[in-house]
Amino acid sequence: MSPISSERIARLRLTSQQIADPAFRTPDQVVSHLGAVQAQDYAAMKWAIGLRLPQATETAIEHAIASRRIVRTWPMRGTLHVVAAEDVHWMLALCAPRVISRAASRYRQLELDVATLRRSMTLLRRALKGGKQYTRAEIAVILERSGIATQGQRLIHIIQYAALNGVVCHGPRRGKEFTFTLLNEWVPATKPRARNDAIAELSRRYFMSHGPATSRDFTWWSGLTAADARAGMESAASELGTEVLAGRTYWFHPGAYPAKTKDACWLLPAFDEYIVAYADRSDVSARLGGTPLQTRGGMLDPVLVIDGQVVATWKRASRREHVQLEITPLTRLTVPEKKSVAAAAKIYGAFLRQPVRY
Repeated sequence: MSPISSERIARLRLTSQQIADPAFRTPDQVVSHLGAVQAQDYAAMKWAIGLRLPQATETAIEHAIASRRIVRTWPMRGTLHVVAAEDVHWMLALCAPRVISRAASRYRQLELDVATLRRSMTLLRRALKGGKQYTRAEIAVILERSGIATQGQRLIHIIQYAALNGVVCHGPRRGKEFTFTLLNEWVPATKPRARNDAIAELSRRYFMSHGPATSRDFTWWSGLTAADARAGMESAASELGTEVLAGRTYWFHPGAYPAKTKDACWLLPAFDEYIVAYADRSDVSARLGGTPLQTRGGMLDPVLVIDGQVVATWKRASRREHVQLEITPLTRLTVPEKKSVAAAAKIYGAFLRQPVRY
């Protein structure tokens, strides 16, 4: 293997994350490989999966959710993700207690004591039993009728608390509205994993799919304590390779190879794992000369990546007969690079099944 560098790290991540040379053919295979895909932005989540699948469409991602192969819930960091159905129960059991603990002060601010939260879960179990699927507004009515106030942020924190405890998860969409349903009816419980085994598996999954990455990156992504993260990495160490750059140890799949990405371009959505899954994003922003990737109050913009490096941001607007992209370069692009943007836009259009212009 050639000496490690920021540029090589970026190219290795392109293949380990399945952005370049994708090996999988279904949405659940991609999600399982990555461990979890951030999903608070629903359209962005669909494209995050789709760009890692040859000839994928939005319809295929929607079908994977409706057919219960991938599940949208809050497994890590208090943030919505999609995870493979076979992973949802053990990931919640491992990661949710820490999320709940960290949210304790917010619950107090909202005057949501343990008794109220537990009573809310009991009401949701009764109301959703038998495969029922209710929208957020319908759940608010159920809770209000039983004397539980849902104004402001109380409702979403009640629902999230129930999800973290394995009571509910997102169900299929009803038109443009999201629904919630009972997790154990949507995806039957699987055999529990021993905690040490779960930590080791999450560690292995992360570094195999996101490497090269550091222990700090993994701790950030998983939401685990630093001690738990180190223990998981030690358990998975025999399956991983390591390299050191600038005093930082990077862990990765030992069979990983750097993508051959000369001028190759990808349109990555907001919160894509290629950006959001690392505490330190400098290895993919070497061309920006220190310009931070986080903008708009901490929101991670959609970015345009060429040869593994972020070079622009972008946003889309729907027109009557096409999708319009507005691209904002963050550094100067060469003529071949500009041509590669057209190829990336064409792939995105095929996914949307609409013409894309910019």
